[in-house]
Amino acid sequence: MSGTSTNNSADRKTRVTVLVALAANLVIAVAKAVGGLFAGSPALLSEAAHSVADSLNEVFLLAALRRSRRPADRRHPFGYGKERFFWSLIAAVGIFVMGGCFSFFQGVEALRNGAEETLSGYVAGLIVLGVALLAEGVSLLRALHQVHKQGGVAQGMRDPALRTVVAEDGTAVLGVTLAMIGMALHMVTGQVVWEASASLAIGVLLVYVAYRLGREAKGQLIGEAADPEADARIRAVLDAQPEIDSVEALFTMKMGLDSVLVAARVDLVPGLDSERVEEVAVRIKRSVSRTVAEADQIFLDVTDRPAEEARESPAATGERGGA
Repeated sequence: MSGTSTNNSADRKTRVTVLVALAANLVIAVAKAVGGLFAGSPALLSEAAHSVADSLNEVFLLAALRRSRRPADRRHPFGYGKERFFWSLIAAVGIFVMGGCFSFFQGVEALRNGAEETLSGYVAGLIVLGVALLAEGVSLLRALHQVHKQGGVAQGMRDPALRTVVAEDGTAVLGVTLAMIGMALHMVTGQVVWEASASLAIGVLLVYVAYRLGREAKGQLIGEAADPEADARIRAVLDAQPEIDSVEALFTMKMGLDSVLVAARVDLVPGLDSERVEEVAVRIKRSVSRTVAEADQIFLDVTDRPAEEARESPAATGERGGA
């Protein structure tokens, strides 16, 4: 129960962090769009698209937080924990399409057709970007503070929702800075290439961040193993059991942010009757769950095959999808 309450508390904090980012991005998106149209600035319009993409992604992340905590049912007996990974993947696609592609379009259009901006347009645009930089900075500090409270980068960044907010806010701060530099150089030199280059740089940045987030989500969706440390601790518990002669195969898979499926093929010592085997299996499962709290689905397969045969089986080698 304490683990569940801790997870719920972390989710509430993450929800607040996402809501702060959403509120900031909605206000900033409107300001950037109005300022970009008024100033005729491709860099500012690229940043507006960036903020719109971030706002939509925060809606996806809120859905992930709510849906991933639904209890298991007959259709999804292992629960809905992977919804968190799915919506993070959708957020990555949103960053790529709405943010990166539009930024590339704005940069190319500016290089082809130029962009005329008045002094008042420059001033308005830089003011909007200055306010955006402040708001995005506050949102980023809030997200980084939560990462610190949840155990630092190694633990806090395990949450795909929090990881996405940090990536979005960090990218937004860097993107706004690039846009400000591009606008300032355009104003000083009169050469639109500076602002167009800033827009293209923002596009490259967004595509890179989308790729990194998408790669992380893909690995988790298709069945990523538990962290090596957790895997090693599980194996150590199994090896330490006097009734286990050898561990022929051990498989783990992340089913959610704090849920891991464990499947082990073990060879028991000779002479155990069926009732004793059942008692041993229950005790071993409890030992594993006490050692690795997120191991909430544990399956033991007792085998008397030689170790060499087990190692060459499809499940151990990964052939034909395993067992």
